[in-house]
Amino acid sequence: MSDVQVESKDQFQEESRVHEPGMPLPSELQVRHPLQNRWALWYLKADRGKDWEDCLKQVSIFDTVEDFWALYNHIQTASGLNWGSDYYLFKEGIKPMWEDDSNVKGGRWLVVVDKQRRIQLLDHYWLELLLAIVGEQFEDLGDFICGAVVNVRQKGDKVRTRFTSSSFVYDQSFGIFKWDFSL
Repeated sequence: MSDVQVESKDQFQEESRVHEPGMPLPSELQVRHPLQNRWALWYLKADRGKDWEDCLKQVSIFDTVEDFWALYNHIQTASGLNWGSDYYLFKEGIKPMWEDDSNVKGGRWLVVVDKQRRIQLLDHYWLELLLAIVGEQFEDLGDFICGAVVNVRQKGDKVRTRFTSSSFVYDQSFGIFKWDFSL
């Protein structure tokens, strides 16, 4: 014979807590996972009749993993944006324009997505870049990252990372990126 104990249906229902719709979640389920930085999502809808800065709108600011996913899951995918539209995800306090003090001497990594591969690649590249940036996956480079950009263009889309310095070079001998302080 086994030592398995069978609980009655009443015992099981009494011991298990079922969340009732409309009731607040228990505090142990309300845990937030803070990010190292606060991030601002910006959206640009191009309009040739307006100044570029007038077309740029801040959508939201977040500083937790949960708020990132809540925002990401409720906005249009990058591949669903109209031609000439952009998303910018920048650290709070840095405007997504070259004239901002953090960007003025900055550099970028750029990936061009061929227009024929937009559906297959653009959303994947954009999400992977967002996750790497907000999740601080660039190791020691996190302090140098200003943000990320996705540009939706008819000739081909672009996904880029913006840095505070343009003295970032690729070391072919090791296949890694490094800072070049001699520039």
